Amino acid sequence: MRVIIVTEGGVNSGFGHITRCTSLYQAFEDQGVLPEFIVNGDETVKELLAGLNFKILNWLKDRGSFLNLLQTIDIVVIDSYHADYDFYRMISEAVRIPVYIDDNKRIDYPSGVVLNGGINADELNYPLRSGISYLLGAQYIFLRKEFRGVSEKNIIKREISEVMITFGGDDSKRMTSKILSVLIKHYPKVIKNVIIGKGFKNIKELEKLKDAGTNLIYYPDGNGMKKVMLDSDIAISAGGQTLYELARVGVPTIAIATADNQLNNIEGLKKAGFIEYAGWWEDEAVLQNIVKKIELLKDSALRDEMAEIGRSLVDGQGARRVVEEIIRLRSQ
Repeated sequence: MRVIIVTEGGVNSGFGHITRCTSLYQAFEDQGVLPEFIVNGDETVKELLAGLNFKILNWLKDRGSFLNLLQTIDIVVIDSYHADYDFYRMISEAVRIPVYIDDNKRIDYPSGVVLNGGINADELNYPLRSGISYLLGAQYIFLRKEFRGVSEKNIIKREISEVMITFGGDDSKRMTSKILSVLIKHYPKVIKNVIIGKGFKNIKELEKLKDAGTNLIYYPDGNGMKKVMLDSDIAISAGGQTLYELARVGVPTIAIATADNQLNNIEGLKKAGFIEYAGWWEDEAVLQNIVKKIELLKDSALRDEMAEIGRSLVDGQGARRVVEEIIRLRSQ
């Protein structure tokens, strides 16, 4: 059985697709299958993919080379915001099991398997038609292997003493520095655990800004992220995949939307009661809202409730379920 995982990433497009697809790569390995990453990316992704089987290829432009790759492939998993319908159709016609990772019903997909592990994926009204199977909902949210087994967080503290700030691998909207400034001003005694990704372009600014209570955590892997989450009383996060890792660990979270494709995640997790939403990153009141939400979360009973909701929503087994279902479909 030959499997490739097709995605994109880099300084300009971010690293979220690669991070979440790594969880499927690991789950295939657990089933005795060694996949290959085919990544449309720059040099920065090589370190992220170190130790994995991968190839850098601009498959959007070099479709001929990509099509040649497909001749010996059984399963293609693709996670992209840039591939068009014709590209998906090419995959659908070339391999036995094409799997399309989707977040917001981006296009009308051809025959294959549509995978959306978002909490409210069932509400997107995907079209039911012959030739398409769906894996939808939080039971299929695929997290890195470090989040499969998570020791329960210590008892919720009476007071907030540590806050995690996490905005992905590149923080293209530069929210980290703005939020850190707010926390230093309003909560100087609180420890700030600041995640710095490989694509950050303002690291010197953050190093100059930090106070004695700021921990700058450079390029953490899955275990590093999990440790910071376990140490932190609350988190302030963008609205991507990290929200589900925070839910898995049980970290009450204040979310900020930094991209349109995050809004479904945020809406679903807010409705479920796991997150407080501070707003769109460009909103004039977003920083003021963060302070208001922190004040709200000083209620330890509320934080305890949010933590329980998060852990109940995400059990960390989604990647295993996805891969087992893909293999089952191939065996039919």
